[in-house]
Amino acid sequence: MNRKGGSGAGLEDSLAKVRHRIGIIAVAALAAILAGCAHAPAPPPATESLRIIAFNDFHGHIERAAALAGAIRDLRRGHAHIAVVAAGDLVGASPLESSMLRDEPAVDVLGRAGLELTAAGNHEFDHGAEELIRLQSLAKFQWLAANVIEREGRRALLPPYAIREYGGIPVAFVGAVLRSTPQIVPPAGVRGLQFRDEAASVNALIPELSAKGVRAIVLLIHEGGHSTTAVGEAGCADFQGPIIAIVKRLDRAVDVVVSGHTHEAYVCEVDGRTVTSAASYGRVVTTIDVTLDRATGDVSSARAANHVIDARYVPDDAIAGEVLRVSSLAASRAQRIVGYVRGEFTQATSAAGESNLGDLVADAHLAAMREAGAQAALTNPGGLRAPIASRRADGGVTFGEIFTAQPFGNMLVAMTLTGSQVLRLLEAQWRGTSERVRVLQVAGMTYAWDGSRRPGARVVRDSVRIAGAALDPAASYRIAVNSYLADGGDGFVVLREGTDRVGGPADVEALDQYIAGRTLVAGPPEGRIQRINR
Repeated sequence: MNRKGGSGAGLEDSLAKVRHRIGIIAVAALAAILAGCAHAPAPPPATESLRIIAFNDFHGHIERAAALAGAIRDLRRGHAHIAVVAAGDLVGASPLESSMLRDEPAVDVLGRAGLELTAAGNHEFDHGAEELIRLQSLAKFQWLAANVIEREGRRALLPPYAIREYGGIPVAFVGAVLRSTPQIVPPAGVRGLQFRDEAASVNALIPELSAKGVRAIVLLIHEGGHSTTAVGEAGCADFQGPIIAIVKRLDRAVDVVVSGHTHEAYVCEVDGRTVTSAASYGRVVTTIDVTLDRATGDVSSARAANHVIDARYVPDDAIAGEVLRVSSLAASRAQRIVGYVRGEFTQATSAAGESNLGDLVADAHLAAMREAGAQAALTNPGGLRAPIASRRADGGVTFGEIFTAQPFGNMLVAMTLTGSQVLRLLEAQWRGTSERVRVLQVAGMTYAWDGSRRPGARVVRDSVRIAGAALDPAASYRIAVNSYLADGGDGFVVLREGTDRVGGPADVEALDQYIAGRTLVAGPPEGRIQRINR
């Protein structure tokens, strides 16, 4: 019995131990579950914030790159998701420091500044599509162009878009260049390419992007508008320009538009969408703070602001050092003797508004565009930035000196205007009741104007002569201007109506070729423009 009794006690002890162990295991399991819950990741937020930092029309101004990089660096702070983008014309019409090295310095410093994606601009095609592809091979960023198609292959010259993810939400950046690019660049460089309608090309991509799960779309487009609102001020006064019609035709899937081309700074709303531009040359940068809705994958809000790049932003030291090195290299190349000058060609004008520098430059433009049929040439006085005069005993003038006189690197364009349009162009030299005169410098043309008459009727019409013959309002004339004027620069919007456009060389190249090997004697303005009220 004692053996049986002992066996019963042993069984009870065993069962107790089992129950104890089960309890320990249960407590441990519960603790593990609770611990797992404590460390489980929180559900993702309902929205993600994306800061877009944008600029446009840098035009190779590498002297501004260090400051631009400093602004981008500072405006990135405090934001988890950043996209640095641009709206084209990063190269072309560049200062000597970049243009002499085929704009490689500009491509380099913009990559160092953090640029990721950009639309192509018309100036990216100044030296042809092959040159653009060469620059792309050197770039840390990607050019985009949805509306530039190779005719034979029927494929895009550049990627039409790029998709980036921010907190798991995909965003597409689509690029487009102004459709009129072939009319304002040398035709040989874009032969075989189609520049299609901007809005239609973007809209055609929407089904493809939707199939990839993309609902948030940002358009980077090299086309723009005009606003009288100053940088930093609220609102968007008197907004006008071709970008408006383009935006209104865009599919509603496009949420934000970063624009350029007009060199103006604005933050506007068109058809319920934010449209921005950041002036030019790296002087202004735009921030666009976008809220992405996780449930829909779409943009739920966008808030934009323009920032003048001033002393608030400390320049990037590394980029500043590289710019100094490149500038020193360019300085040595700028010493090439172009030709010889006696006297001084300056911007100083006669009472009629004509300067001997203007005569010289207009003559050079006309000579360069004769093969395109040009009968007369006009250039804007604002494009003449410094006198041309020799600093050497032998009268030699360097390329650097003529580049300083005409630094914008605009391309020349020949177009057809009627005599009536020529008269409208000449009348546009005066605005409203202002006495400020913006007299275009001319070659192959003479005329007189009367300041006592009201604006709009100041040109003495029977005095206008082109290629020595009296102007016929119904006849057609081939006129050469620079690309800035051809796009309506300085308010000469009638030039946008010019037809049968043919591109030519850069304006400074035309001046280089005209002066080459010659000895020019500077005298007073030639009297191509007369003012009859004194």
